[in-house]
Amino acid sequence: MPRVSEAHLAARREQIIEAATRCFVRNGFHQTSMQDVIREAGLSVGAFYRYFSSKAELIRAIAEEKVGGIVATVDHLLEQDPPPPLAVAFAELLTQVDANLAEQDGAVRIAVQVWGEAAHDPAFAELIGGIYGRIRTSAAALAERARSAGQLPPHTDPEAVGAVVIGLVQGYIIQRVLVGRVDRDTFLAGLDALIGHHPAARSPAP
Repeated sequence: MPRVSEAHLAARREQIIEAATRCFVRNGFHQTSMQDVIREAGLSVGAFYRYFSSKAELIRAIAEEKVGGIVATVDHLLEQDPPPPLAVAFAELLTQVDANLAEQDGAVRIAVQVWGEAAHDPAFAELIGGIYGRIRTSAAALAERARSAGQLPPHTDPEAVGAVVIGLVQGYIIQRVLVGRVDRDTFLAGLDALIGHHPAARSPAP
């Protein structure tokens, strides 16, 4: 029998990932069975299980693939010389989140479901830790460059800034997905009012 090409295998795997993403966004993680995903993908059971054996594997694949957009945005910001102001960088991150949410199968909506699972499932906790660890490391590197460029006080801890950036992005996602009463401009205006013009943000504490 002829060998199946790598391109065919990759295309079939992507077909399953996209089908699973649509199912999870439409019906939720717990309400979606493997049979639902198999039907959505239009595959036989045998063909499906050649690629994935569980929903956890599917979630991992979706997260690792779809989060690439946010990672790519941070990497692009890191390549700019001089680095953009952090306010501009953060606005670009939120733009990426909005673009993902606008897609019918945008995987950012699944993130909230996975966060809930991570609270009591070590496998999901490890998944989330790895993914957001990558983004946090990149955000810390961006903060380091901003500090070197004089955009942040010399005493700034880049790791702390990276942690806060991740928290703000997660907070924005939660509000957009669960509440839907905030937009990027409103969120950025609130952040600027809270931090941007506060004296403590402009000079180190004595």
